[in-house]
Amino acid sequence: MRNSLNLIILLATVAAVVAFAGKASAQEQPFRFAGTTCTPTPYLHCPDSECSGATVVNQGNVVEMKTRRTYFLDYPCDLKKGEKVTFILSLHGAGSYGNWQRNYFPIMDYTNKYRLVIATPNAPTRAWSAADDEYLQNIVNFVIEQLGKENIKAFWLVGHSQGGMTSNRIVRTDFFKDKVDGWLSLSGGRLGGNPGRGATFAPTGAGAPGAAPAAGGATPGTPGTARAGAPGASPAGAPPGMAASMAALREPPAADFSFVYETGQREMDDKGVPETSDWAKKYNCGQRRAPEEIVDTKAGYVFDSTRLNQLRPGWGLLPAPGKAQVYLYPDCKDGKVVADVVRLDKGHTEGLEPKITEELVKLMLSAKGGKIQQAR
Repeated sequence: MRNSLNLIILLATVAAVVAFAGKASAQEQPFRFAGTTCTPTPYLHCPDSECSGATVVNQGNVVEMKTRRTYFLDYPCDLKKGEKVTFILSLHGAGSYGNWQRNYFPIMDYTNKYRLVIATPNAPTRAWSAADDEYLQNIVNFVIEQLGKENIKAFWLVGHSQGGMTSNRIVRTDFFKDKVDGWLSLSGGRLGGNPGRGATFAPTGAGAPGAAPAAGGATPGTPGTARAGAPGASPAGAPPGMAASMAALREPPAADFSFVYETGQREMDDKGVPETSDWAKKYNCGQRRAPEEIVDTKAGYVFDSTRLNQLRPGWGLLPAPGKAQVYLYPDCKDGKVVADVVRLDKGHTEGLEPKITEELVKLMLSAKGGKIQQAR
């Protein structure tokens, strides 16, 4: 009898140990978004040079299940369930692709260090419109549902060119206005007063006199085999209704959020970025500080190979090392961050260099977040 009792106790102890070990093992497993894989080197990351056209036009390997459209989702491969992260929705410009955007503003290089979750979608027409809003909302809802709203410290929109205009539009909508903690505009418009446009900004259309031919025999107007695609439409090829959309966005949005504006020096006229900002005034920020200089010894990954023209440096030339100036409006109320960032001797389409990319990430993370966490 005693032996039987001892055996029962032993078996119960072993079962408890096995159950505990199994539970502990499950807790130690890294988190994975449903329907995704995670690799230490980001999927379809461009090399330091000669990124192929086939790479930058890729639409991504994650499927948005309601629209069946794909996108990219980058996150730390060692992410733990319940870990707090910053969520970023990054939108490409007109004429571009999601993977060009990922490599133009390569924050995927900093997912591990800064615990970022980055969704980079694609517009089928290569220009965003209200028809894409459901798709974008579905992506945001998926990330929130998978992570849990309590684990999203902050939510930022990032948009290059027309992707910036789209960020400006959607942040005014009911879905986004109570979720977005900040907007980073990459040459996508400045809240609080825009700089003048440089005389050499407008691109020369592919195949036009003075335009570089598309590399590798590619069709003009599509990405060649150099390090880029065509990230922005020329005025003649602008998406329908863009002028009307721009006019509608001249008034500042009513929503509350931090705002960082980044642009290339050659995109602007000689006056540069205005020294004041109405958006900074909205949050009672202090006077703009003297610029902090960021030096990059490494070039970005991509450029616009279809419109490369030495006579149009405002549109963008080849990637190269460079310097940037960060102008911060300090002491904004409610933990808001307002800043201007100018990349010296750069145009609209040279990919951002690593150190200035990281500095922009730091600016985003320094702002107060929490809107999604507080949502009902």
